[in-house]
Amino acid sequence: MSDIIQKTEVFVVDLLTNKLNPKYLYHNLRHTQRVVKSTKEILNSYGLKGKEEEHLILAAWLHDTGYTRGIEGHEENSCNIAREFLGKEGYNSEEIDMVSNLVMATKRFYEPQNLSEEIIRDADASHFGKKSYWETSDFLREEFALLDIANYSSKEWRNANIKMFETEHKFYTNYAKEQWQEGKDKNLKSLKKDKRTEKEIAKKEAIKAKYKSESPDRGIQTLFRVTLKNHLTLSDIADTKANILLSVNAIIISLALSNLIPKLDNPSNEYLIYPTVIFVFFSVVSMSLAVLATRPNVTRGKFTKEDVTNRKVNLLFFGNFHKMSLMDYEWAIQELAKDKDYIYSSLTKDLYFLGLVLNRKYNILRWTYTIFMIGIVISVIAFGVSFRFFGPDRIA
Repeated sequence: MSDIIQKTEVFVVDLLTNKLNPKYLYHNLRHTQRVVKSTKEILNSYGLKGKEEEHLILAAWLHDTGYTRGIEGHEENSCNIAREFLGKEGYNSEEIDMVSNLVMATKRFYEPQNLSEEIIRDADASHFGKKSYWETSDFLREEFALLDIANYSSKEWRNANIKMFETEHKFYTNYAKEQWQEGKDKNLKSLKKDKRTEKEIAKKEAIKAKYKSESPDRGIQTLFRVTLKNHLTLSDIADTKANILLSVNAIIISLALSNLIPKLDNPSNEYLIYPTVIFVFFSVVSMSLAVLATRPNVTRGKFTKEDVTNRKVNLLFFGNFHKMSLMDYEWAIQELAKDKDYIYSSLTKDLYFLGLVLNRKYNILRWTYTIFMIGIVISVIAFGVSFRFFGPDRIA
């Protein structure tokens, strides 16, 4: 993965997590991640690489960021955000235009003009051909209601989706036709077979209303689900960065041990001792900090019945129960399930402590990168000074 794609992913995850209205139950980070995944699937089927692949993946990440500025003209706003971000990262202006054009290709009713535009449109609508269509469809319907765009009844929403499937949407790429068209046809068939009576619909709506009155709003559930997933994604990114530093410094130390240090036995090479020590020292410190960033904490792994009764233990974190028996843990989970406040308290604790872990990881990584950079600079200067003032020519 190229550096600009990694930076874009981090930027979009942060933007959609912190700046997007929580009422966007469909057009959120989860949708964006699904579009990125579908884009990569299609790209792999065509074997597209290089800049064409990079432009499409960037467009997939950025195509719905405009919702952070409102629903009106969100494609244009997405292009503006893309231009601002990519411009700051020093991305080529002509390539920024290509990415923006791909973002605009996701606009409704747009007819793609080339393969790249066909790929981004198929990726954006890939859920039509998947089992997840029903869940995403419900999210979109509820999003419209929360944003006061439209309030569809079940029948109206079903008819609108049938119309979309039959008259508006189609897949363009061969991969989408082969992999998703059959699923789309099945979903359409299910929509048409949905002939529930008004009584059944009313009963379902009554149950749904009762559930909502007894349970937290779906938006809260979505908030926890998306935020927890984002925390885990950021943790994976931190671990990847730490592993990169470990690998780089391990290579540096290996090269120093095999090529540089053996030469220090020669009296004529004494001037290299101090630069070599500085070089190896900073590499060792960088490696140590990278290890500390990824080193797990050891927890006691036990809780008491009093802890559960008094709601003092988070049963969702493995570190609190890995030494408990299955029978005790099953009992504790049953107690947790009886109290919805305890459930959301546990999720809140999970978020909080994940945040503390992330803060620790990124603080250590910041110091690690800083020390690594300073070490490289000082080592190069030290080698230069040694060669200039204490090298073989000077000794002679």
